[in-house]
Amino acid sequence: MAVLNVKTVPDKLYRKLQARAKRERRSVAQEVIHILDQALTEPPPLSILNLQGLGKEIWRDVNSDQYIEAERRSWD
Repeated sequence: MAVLNVKTVPDKLYRKLQARAKRERRSVAQEVIHILDQALTEPPPLSILNLQGLGKEIWRDVNSDQYIEAERRSWD
């Protein structure tokens, strides 16, 4: 496993990091790894088909990329 050293962290930022780590019951190092992992993990693509409520059956067979592009062209 790699080792990462971070130098000259501003005191105010480090105190915030310590407080967050304490709230999450992690060490500062564990919290830094958690924050980096969250920041660098690609979120799953969103789909209108996953929306809750009315109307999703209308969109089931619609290519949303093509629909949006056509809508944008209609504005010109």
